[in-house]
Amino acid sequence: MNNLKKNTAAVSTPLSAPDFLKAASGPVAIPMTNDYLFRALLQRNNKVLRGLICSLLHLKPEQIKSAVITNPIELGMAIDEKTFILDVKVILNDNIIINLEMQVINEYNWPERSLSYLCRAFSSLNTGKDYHEVKSVIQIGLLDFTLFPQHPEFYATYQFLNIKNHAVYSDKLRLSVVDLKHMELATEEDRLYHIDKWAALFKATTWEEIKMCAQKDEYIQEASNTIYSLSQDENVRLQCEAREDYYRRQRSVQHYIEKQNKELAEKDADLRERDSLIAELQDKIRRMQGN
Repeated sequence: MNNLKKNTAAVSTPLSAPDFLKAASGPVAIPMTNDYLFRALLQRNNKVLRGLICSLLHLKPEQIKSAVITNPIELGMAIDEKTFILDVKVILNDNIIINLEMQVINEYNWPERSLSYLCRAFSSLNTGKDYHEVKSVIQIGLLDFTLFPQHPEFYATYQFLNIKNHAVYSDKLRLSVVDLKHMELATEEDRLYHIDKWAALFKATTWEEIKMCAQKDEYIQEASNTIYSLSQDENVRLQCEAREDYYRRQRSVQHYIEKQNKELAEKDADLRERDSLIAELQDKIRRMQGN
């Protein structure tokens, strides 16, 4: 926010992947969009966390003094799929709260949900503190669906603005969304800060794709190495697979609901058409009786 000025150039160093990653080939066992893997990646490697934040907030590496995850989990331990906390809460430089979340299933409540997270974090002012001491809060969602199909955008940012002159009401509240479905809409600025490269990493389905991403950015290379390491951890892999099972069940339920809604809509349309025909017949009978 105020104390973090934007960088004017991308931060990257082309590097080749290490030998153990070079040996990996074929499809990845767990999609990079898996929220457990996403959380494990950021929790296991702080450099990756910093690199992702640098890209998303357009910062230089030296502008990040500290990035601490405040809600870590014990990696590899079993989780409750219904109460598993999806968002990764980070305190940046001791004065900015960031919520990072990977979301693969469209539950059609993201605007309300993200606002809830944002406001909950913003209202964390300790007793006795002045209002001007409230920390800035940034909510960032990486979504594997398009939030607003009528207005697709790869990387969108929202703030409180005056609707007439667009003056910012406060820079302490901010919402950003990365649409992993629309990397082709990345702007020149998005590409400058390698946000599209991070998206390509998260959407990669083979180790060959991951290695291509790793050649272009030192932070993405670090992420690729850590992903490979995590994929070799049986306990972590089991939890990732459990999340994939959960996604499948959720999608099945969602598809069933969508099918039922479609059938109901079709029945409603049939009933409306029948009512219309009945009304026309009744009107015709009345006219005939009137004659």
